[in-house]
Amino acid sequence: MQYWPDDVLETAEALNGNRQDQELTMKASLHWPSTLAACFAAALLLCSAAALQAAPRQAHAAARKSAPPTHVLHLTAVKLEDSGWTDQRVLSILRSAGRILARCGVKLERVELVSLAVPPSYLDLATPETQRTLARDYSVARPAVYFVHEARSSPASETEAFGRGNSQPALADTVWITLAARNPVIALAHELAHVLMDSAEHSEEPGNLMRDRTAPKNTTLTPAQCARLRDTATRNGLLKKASSKTS
Repeated sequence: MQYWPDDVLETAEALNGNRQDQELTMKASLHWPSTLAACFAAALLLCSAAALQAAPRQAHAAARKSAPPTHVLHLTAVKLEDSGWTDQRVLSILRSAGRILARCGVKLERVELVSLAVPPSYLDLATPETQRTLARDYSVARPAVYFVHEARSSPASETEAFGRGNSQPALADTVWITLAARNPVIALAHELAHVLMDSAEHSEEPGNLMRDRTAPKNTTLTPAQCARLRDTATRNGLLKKASSKTS
């Protein structure tokens, strides 16, 4: 894996900012070796304002109500090749989910987009072992979101989140989302909140993001939920305090 120097990485603008012409992501293309023992990558800088267009209405509404950023979030997005996901859709969903989290003063500042070629048997959510193998043999910075094809587990789940208290410690701080996920923006924001709060708790409050079923109208978080999200994620190293230059 090639790493960009600090002076390059520090130029990355927030995905939910107003200056789309300066928005940057990092993209790496990788190939899964037959031994499943190691992976290699060639990284390149992807400047794509066009890929970050068109957010759903609910995400725009969330952005209008967002708090001034007090914390910043850096995410790794792992897109499995041949899963059906495109770079543009991945980045659009991430950006829109970031606008929902912005209500808590959390700014999605940077995304590292990784494209990973895997055998067909690894394209789906089949077993925890499959997920552990992917996470083990190709290690990325976390929190990380894995964009996979479909769910083949029983019972099938369109999205999954793994916190640090989960029974799968090797998958801690990861979110997994399938191509068929309903309300993908809301679902991703919901699962990211689970990871950042390190909690599997749901809310019964109408319109709350953490209701057990995602819906377009469920986008709000309470002040107490936001405080828990920021405090827990900062303590776990998943968020950083915003600098004075963060807008």
